[in-house]
Amino acid sequence: MYARRRHAYFLLMGGCVFLFVSAWAFVRLWSVPAAVAMCFVAMVIPPIAAVVANRRGPDDRWWDDPSGDPGSDAWWDELDGKKRPRQPDQ
Repeated sequence: MYARRRHAYFLLMGGCVFLFVSAWAFVRLWSVPAAVAMCFVAMVIPPIAAVVANRRGPDDRWWDDPSGDPGSDAWWDELDGKKRPRQPDQ
């Protein structure tokens, strides 16, 4: 799952760089408004790529991971109705 998100991220970011570089290297020679429009499209891609790269899949069990704070973990376990073995204080 992680590899698929990473590939999608690099594909989107590669498309962003391609749009930006080609807009000002080639397209501006024929049409400056088209180059500006391409840059606006390239500007929108990085936030979308970040969302794609950071989204969780259905198999990712991130909500079950302990946070490392025993008090917080006990509170969430109580809300969830779970019994987690206590770890000794360090």
